[in-house]
Amino acid sequence: MSLHDELKQLIIDSLDLEDVAVADIDTDAPLFGEGLGLDSIDALELGLAIKKRFDVKLEANSEATREHFYSVATLAKFIESQQV
Repeated sequence: MSLHDELKQLIIDSLDLEDVAVADIDTDAPLFGEGLGLDSIDALELGLAIKKRFDVKLEANSEATREHFYSVATLAKFIESQQV
């Protein structure tokens, strides 16, 4: 499973998105607002799930973290950069 697909599955599982499949999530689409439509509560839950699963450090309320959470692609890039 690719990191992108793994992240999509993590989003679905951690946020209980029962009607969403991995294939429904566009890798480059925004996760918040117009794209997947996640909100700040979802961001907290997703952040915790990502910390647990990938053992990365995320700073709450930082501009960089907001940028990392833009899309599945930006999240994957961030996780890869932390696992060097």
